[in-house]
Amino acid sequence: MSDGRAVPVKDLILVPSLITLAITVLRLVGELQSWSPALFSKAAGGGGSLIGISWLILVFGAWFGWRLTQLGHGASGPLKVSGIALVVGLVVGLASFGIGKLAGQNGFFAAFIVGSIAAVFVTRSLWPALWRTLLAYAFAARVPVAILMLFAILGNWGTHYDVPPPNFPDTYSPLVKWVLIGLLPQMTLWIYMTVVGGLLAGGIAGALARKRA
Repeated sequence: MSDGRAVPVKDLILVPSLITLAITVLRLVGELQSWSPALFSKAAGGGGSLIGISWLILVFGAWFGWRLTQLGHGASGPLKVSGIALVVGLVVGLASFGIGKLAGQNGFFAAFIVGSIAAVFVTRSLWPALWRTLLAYAFAARVPVAILMLFAILGNWGTHYDVPPPNFPDTYSPLVKWVLIGLLPQMTLWIYMTVVGGLLAGGIAGALARKRA
């Protein structure tokens, strides 16, 4: 539970945001230089490359949960936070895939965006201090990627930042392409994954921090 002090969001996310930005730049350089595909894949969506920032969601989510608990901004039931976050994530994913089966790729994409936005707001009350921290970190991590994708698409760099998913129409202008595969996903889907995934990891770390204390 919070002890009434302000949550030091900026201090908490500063170093994680810089690390995330550094890895984003490293990933871009590796792809432009055609380094190992296993580490720097140019495939749409990243191809599961080891060098990337998606796995940092769990790492920094856990770190935020641990530190907030130590600072007196913990949750009364951190494992409950993790459990609800897991359920929310499963509901959004399953509902989106179900709609995708009925309405196709566009339906899946639209449902995932709407579900992502809803999930972010629904989880706000689970652990407000962690939620605010994760939301701030999410934008700090994803805004640079969205901007990078704009330049990559306009310049046709041939990286995963500008490669569209399969069956994506090639008739769209570069700006429309960026909005559809860059701006919208980065500002909705990845924000949701950072917040919900971070709550899942942060709740577990928060419980461990409480037990240790």
